[in-house]
Amino acid sequence: MKIEKHCAENYRNLKKIEFEPADGINIIYGENGQGKTNILESIWLFTGCQSFRTHKCRELVKDNENKAEIEIDFYARNRKQNARMTIDTKRQVQINGIWQETPRSLLGEFQAVVFSPAALSIVKDGPSEKRRFMDIAISLLKPNYACLLSRYIKTMAQRNALLKQLSEKGGDNELLAPWDEELSHIGAKITDYRLKYIDRLAVKATDIYTGISGGREAVSLKYLQSFRIEGNTEKDIEEAMFATLEKNRQTDIRRQATSCGPHKDDLAIDIDSRCARSFGSQGQQRTCALAVKLGEASIIAEIGREQPVALLDDVMSELDCARQNYLMKYLDGWQVFITCCDPSVLSRADTGKTFEVENGQIKSTVGK
Repeated sequence: MKIEKHCAENYRNLKKIEFEPADGINIIYGENGQGKTNILESIWLFTGCQSFRTHKCRELVKDNENKAEIEIDFYARNRKQNARMTIDTKRQVQINGIWQETPRSLLGEFQAVVFSPAALSIVKDGPSEKRRFMDIAISLLKPNYACLLSRYIKTMAQRNALLKQLSEKGGDNELLAPWDEELSHIGAKITDYRLKYIDRLAVKATDIYTGISGGREAVSLKYLQSFRIEGNTEKDIEEAMFATLEKNRQTDIRRQATSCGPHKDDLAIDIDSRCARSFGSQGQQRTCALAVKLGEASIIAEIGREQPVALLDDVMSELDCARQNYLMKYLDGWQVFITCCDPSVLSRADTGKTFEVENGQIKSTVGK
């Protein structure tokens, strides 16, 4: 997976940029607020996922402009491809000249992994951020997973509306049965996807963490469900979730909210059997986040049989020399985009190209 050319016009503070990155390491540097992260964000949008900074499309459009346009030429699946996106109050996408119904059509077409200081949220924040991480990671591999999530959210909203009605006006609790059945059916598929993904990610992250730490400590990942399951098949999950929803109906009516399901699940990340969030040092938490993100990248490379593009947003200065060296060694042979204020911190890297960004424009380019 390689980007051959990237263009952006009226995207956030980017006026009009066009550049051809190197196949290896690309350093994008400049002072804060000049547009470095905006370039990485505009590349990430071609994965088909939301921005890693906002859910509001209008925030992606330059002030006093009606729309933003971004485009990449990329090489994937042994052929050259093109993707274009127009952004105003929504995102509209073309793939190889053909308009798509939804940006989700890009899922699986162009794959990237983004590393940023916000990646620490996987370790430091609560269950919602961990669920968000899992959902994005799985969607990049299984495009239909995003559709399942959308169906689940809509079904849960309808169930919650009925819960509110039953709470305020009364009625037969059995009215919930069809919604419980549908929610359990979709929820079981989501949970099954997550369980299988975390099983695979746990192996990768454990190995990577051991490599970074020199074997001094061990990390472990475990998916935590909001209801008890006997067995490990999708059918077992569905039956267990339905039974729990049925059992909790009265409580759910009182609270006017659905009390169990994938929307309540969590991901445990432990170091030597102790919660990394509560007991890990800043360095240990950073190493956990790095191991998890590198594990994610590795799984994409294995399943897609192509290495995803790596987007490193202002993370190198947050890592010590040992972790920097491990990261660069791990990503050897990948196409990498690194943002930083001072390119000298990457003097040891075998740089392909260096781009200086100033006031929303690429001021200079060094490299071939």
